[in-house]
Amino acid sequence: MSTAKVLPLLEPEAAAPCCPPLTERPLTAEEAERTALMFKALGDPVRLRLFSAIASHEGGEACVCDISDVGVSQPTVSHHLKKLKEAGLLSSERRGTWVYYRVEPAVLAAMGQLLIRAAAA
Repeated sequence: MSTAKVLPLLEPEAAAPCCPPLTERPLTAEEAERTALMFKALGDPVRLRLFSAIASHEGGEACVCDISDVGVSQPTVSHHLKKLKEAGLLSSERRGTWVYYRVEPAVLAAMGQLLIRAAAA
């Protein structure tokens, strides 16, 4: 007889796109602030490596124990992950003693569309 408890799955909240394509119209001050925060977070080489490690990890999520080898100390890794999370690029979930990070696909897609359409113009 199993005593396992089945928990309902929660649907991830869809992130709002950061802004319209650059060629569509000028950004509002709020859109520019939100977009700059995301690009600023990715402007640091360590953060970009961490983001890439998570995005390319199987299933699009990674345990902090799997991505901490980026040439800086563990507290610095935690700081950079926090900045990526604050920028809306990552979400996290604690499972036991480990924290798992995953890329927010809606935000990533919106940032990509911002650049793809601008580059195609």
